[in-house]
Formats: sequence, structure tokens, C-alpha cells
Amino acid sequence: MANHLYHGDLPDGLNLGPIVAIDCETMGLNPHRDRLCLIQMSGGDGECHLVQVAIGQTEAPNLCAMLTDPNVLKLFHFGRFDIAALYNAFGALAAPVYCTKIASKLVRTFTDRHGLKYLLNDLCGVDISKHQQQSDWGAKTLTAAQLDYAASDVLYLHKLRLALDAMLAREGRTEMAQACFEFLPTRSKLDLAGWPEIDIFAH
Repeated sequence: MANHLYHGDLPDGLNLGPIVAIDCETMGLNPHRDRLCLIQMSGGDGECHLVQVAIGQTEAPNLCAMLTDPNVLKLFHFGRFDIAALYNAFGALAAPVYCTKIASKLVRTFTDRHGLKYLLNDLCGVDISKHQQQSDWGAKTLTAAQLDYAASDVLYLHKLRLALDAMLAREGRTEMAQACFEFLPTRSKLDLAGWPEIDIFAH
């Protein structure tokens, strides 16, 4: 495994493949208040590519081209937040997308444990540390421990997706999951537009 850290954008000519796992680190959980600091990505080959975002940065052309490429599936865990953070920062709406948390909630109805750490342990036999989760991602220089933590959030998502796809097929919920994934970018835009907690489908 190797981490590749870039500043401001992905390098020209980098092709991460047809399925890219993506996660974001921010200063907090309010995308309007808390700035995007780091985006980590993996093509499923054991390599992690990380983009550190500068204060006030609003453009990342290579990253945005990948996010909006219809031929690249963007793979998230709790994509609702990451898609909103990326859209708020750069104006690029990620699509098409897949969310392992949504897939888990659709098929693992026997548990309320849908966090990434639990999923990787249960379905992939992988134990990741969450020790750096609440560290300062806005620091000018990120530590090796922070980069390793960030990488762990994307390095195993391809394997996790395969396990969840098998469960979705077994339970006859693949089409339902796909419909949820297709709506997810709009769900993220609703969050940013002021409907984060309101169920617009309720009476």
C-alpha cells in the first residue's frame, strides 16, 4: 500500500479506473460552516491518492472531471455527506454513485451497525482504526498517521461493495438499491438547500 499526496487537485493524466472509492475529511459535519480539507481516493489497487484542499479553494478541474464522468462509478460510505461536501466546495455533483452504508441498511436489517469499521470487520475480515477520526484535518501538514487513517476509509470499499452486491442480489433488493443510489446526489443537494432533516415524502 502506498499513499500519494497532492495539493489542490489530482495530477494531469492520472486515471484511477472505472470505479473510484472516495471519502472526505472536513473540519466538522456542517458543510456550510466546516471546510473541506482532504479528499482520498482509490481505484481498488491498494494505492491511495489524496488531495489536500487549500483554504478558500474553489476549483479542482481534474478532480471535478472525474466526479462528473458518467463512465466512472464513485464509491462512497455515507455518500450523502461526501457528495454534499464536494458539491459545496467545487460545484461538481458526483454521479453515478454507490453508497455502502445505504446498501448495508437495505440488506443487513438484522443489525443497526452500519458504520464502516463494523462492515469491514463483518464482511471483509478487515480491522481499521478510527483513532485519527477527530484529528485536525485543517492542519497545514498532515501526519503519516492521518494519511494512513484517511487511506483506510477507501482502500477496502471495492471489496466491501462486492460483498454487499451479493447480499442485495440474494435478498432481491438490487434494483431498489440502484434507485437509492441514483437519488443520492439530489438528497445531498436537498441537505445543502435547507432540508437536511425534513422528510419531504412524509404527509
